[in-house]
Amino acid sequence: MTSTTTARPVQHFVGGEFIDSADAAPIDRHAPATDEIISLVQAGGAPEVALAVAAARTAFDEGPWPRMTGLERSVRLSRVADLIDAHAAELAALDAEEVGKPIRLAEGDIGGAAGLWRYAASLATTMSGSTYTNNGPDFTGLVLREPVGVVGLIVPWNFPALILSQKLPFALAAGCTAIVKPSELTSSSAQLIMRLTIEAGIPAGVIGMVAGDGRAGQALTESAGVDLVSFTGSTATGRRVIAASTGNIKKLSLELGGNAANVVFADADLEDAAAGVVFGVNFNNGECCVSQPRLLVERSVADDFVREVARQTALLKVGQPMERSTDVGALIHAGHLGKVTSYIDGAARFGGEVITGGTRLTDGAFARGQFISPTVIDRVVPDAPAFQDEVFGPVLTVTRFDSRDEAIRLANNVPYGLANSVWSQSIDTVLEVAKGLKSGTVYANTTIDAPPQMPFGGYKASGVGREMGQAGFEEFTELKSVNIRTGKRAGTFAIRVGD
Repeated sequence: MTSTTTARPVQHFVGGEFIDSADAAPIDRHAPATDEIISLVQAGGAPEVALAVAAARTAFDEGPWPRMTGLERSVRLSRVADLIDAHAAELAALDAEEVGKPIRLAEGDIGGAAGLWRYAASLATTMSGSTYTNNGPDFTGLVLREPVGVVGLIVPWNFPALILSQKLPFALAAGCTAIVKPSELTSSSAQLIMRLTIEAGIPAGVIGMVAGDGRAGQALTESAGVDLVSFTGSTATGRRVIAASTGNIKKLSLELGGNAANVVFADADLEDAAAGVVFGVNFNNGECCVSQPRLLVERSVADDFVREVARQTALLKVGQPMERSTDVGALIHAGHLGKVTSYIDGAARFGGEVITGGTRLTDGAFARGQFISPTVIDRVVPDAPAFQDEVFGPVLTVTRFDSRDEAIRLANNVPYGLANSVWSQSIDTVLEVAKGLKSGTVYANTTIDAPPQMPFGGYKASGVGREMGQAGFEEFTELKSVNIRTGKRAGTFAIRVGD
């Protein structure tokens, strides 16, 4: 692993150049798996945000990017995708080390990121409006779709390159300019992608990056020069983003917390469903907004099904992120590990029973890292904190149900509505439950499985707006109505005073 003497610097990116903060000391980033310092991240704030916003504002108001044809933008976005592929191994290693996720999963993230850039490139040529010619012989109505302007993109720590790629290429495809604010915990892959955008021919100033902690995000959200903020993170922080954005009533797109359920019916392919449940809660160490930490299982098959889920969970290998055999790596930092273990430790108070896992790993290779064994807690009641809250770790709770209506009610009985899964071989059951679930995404007989064409976002406390798909592209646009009257009609606008 990287030593403190070779810790990589992470700088701001403004006007096509990498710069340091004027006076703030860098932030030390410790590897979740080893506690060694691996990155020295510039600590940005209001001064650096002001520089980045000014550059992006100039690039939008005066530069070529919004005035290029869609095809010209598309070509450059496609080049970025090719460069991401060319640097895939390096990008994956950066994210695996800084997040603590298994390298195999990080490699999948980078492949997905390149795909998102390619899909967004295809959308750059599709921006269109509409025409209305049915309001009279001398009237034509045009509805124009235009880029919203300068956008701030605040990216979380759990999928640094992937979630950046759910935002940035779509904004660029629409003709916007952008300032990226990555998490101070996982900034290195974003810095590399900034380099790749210049190599791909995206003009200087079109994209900026301000590194640092929440102070940089606060300044970006408050800036009057930013027209839209797209934020992914916790619901609590999302509320602060809403409050900070009121200064210039900017548009917001918020992808916030989640607490998804895997709803398993007795007629499902139970072997497939068990594998899906284990994957759905342990994917990315459970640190995933669409992770599915709640298993709702039909009572008639519950005992056998839960035993199989526990058996498969116990077989998962917890290990160092760069080992290819690792299934579950290290949690992001010690504070988060403490939060996750508190839900496990408190399960018994609500009648829950830990049937596998639940142990912090501290021996040997685990001694300096943030590791926990994947956990299954059986017989969890709906008012238990582990059922209601977003645990964000490899912890599965099990709750039984007796009917479709009860399953839907239990799945919806949380503040969140981001994604859920339903498992059944009956199309009637799948459709009825999918329609009843209050979430922006429903997976049927699969989990965490969607192409970039599908819009992604939440109901309730899981946010507003959508990413990916045509809807995600249109988030970065505004509509303008142009009302045209042709011909001359004498007296149309006369104001008569008396007779």
